[in-house]
Amino acid sequence: MRFITIVTSANTMAPSPELEEAMGQLADREIKAGRILDLGGLTPLSMGARVTINDGVLNVLDGPFVEAKEVIGGYAISEFRSKEEAVASAVEFMQLHLDHMPGWDGACEIRAIAGPDA
Repeated sequence: MRFITIVTSANTMAPSPELEEAMGQLADREIKAGRILDLGGLTPLSMGARVTINDGVLNVLDGPFVEAKEVIGGYAISEFRSKEEAVASAVEFMQLHLDHMPGWDGACEIRAIAGPDA
């Protein structure tokens, strides 16, 4: 089963060098094991855009988005045998944040990818 994990946080602080190194080691291990298919961190909101439809009107808004309470900081697409394996992987990833970036608060959402190719 394919899963996407999405990391969100209200904090906009960049990862510490220690966290970056730990995440890199974890990513290398999981890529070599064939579990991570794709991953990436996202650029700041100031570099993004949002396309919306409100009351039948399409609108494009360049970032930053002041109303954002949580920001997606990164994602991974992984292959696991079960949801339980996906959750265990997310727990390990979030433990890195706890260990290497005191004061950071965030969440890692895990969702199965639907569809015939997933």
